[in-house]
Amino acid sequence: MSTDLVAYWEIPLNGFLHRIEFEHGTVTGKRCVRVDGKDIIKREWMFKLVGSEMFDIGGTKFEIRIDPATAFTYSYTLEVNGVEFEKFTEKQSKANKTWVLELEDDMYRVVLEKDTLDVWANGQRLETESEFVDDGSEMHFMLGRNPAHIKAVSSGRRREGIIYNLILNDCLIPEFTE
Repeated sequence: MSTDLVAYWEIPLNGFLHRIEFEHGTVTGKRCVRVDGKDIIKREWMFKLVGSEMFDIGGTKFEIRIDPATAFTYSYTLEVNGVEFEKFTEKQSKANKTWVLELEDDMYRVVLEKDTLDVWANGQRLETESEFVDDGSEMHFMLGRNPAHIKAVSSGRRREGIIYNLILNDCLIPEFTE
C-alpha cells in the first residue's frame, strides 16, 4: 500500500462492490487511480496539483476532483455520472435490494435492481424465470448449484410498497444494508 493513498471509495455498481483508490503525491504531483486493485490511471511528475481524473467502469462515468483545501492540503471528491458519491450511493440503495451470503465456501453479493427487475450475483447478470404466485410473484434463478428465488409481495401499505425477500434452500436470507 502506497503512502500516497489519500482517498478510497466503495461503490455498488451492477451487482458488484467496486473499490476505487486514489493516490496523490502532493510533492511530485503523481496521480494513480486504482479500481479493484488494478491501476487504470498512472501519472508521474505532474506540475499541476489540482484538477480532475476521469475514467469509466462498465459504461459508468467517474470523476475524481482534486481541489485545494488549505495552503498545503487538498480535498478529493468522487462523482458518478455527474452526481456526488454520497447522493449516488443513496440513490442506489433506494433502487436496489442487496443480500450478501456465504454459500459452499464462496461469498455472493446478490442485487435486485427494482426498476428493471434484473438480478445480479457478484457482478454477473443472472438468467431468471418469473412466475405469478398467490400472494405476489417470484423470480427463480441458480446461485452456484443452488436454486434460489426472490419473492415480491405487497406490504399492504402505500408508502412501503413492495417487499422483496431472497429465499435460498427454503431459508430467508436477511437483506444487507450498505
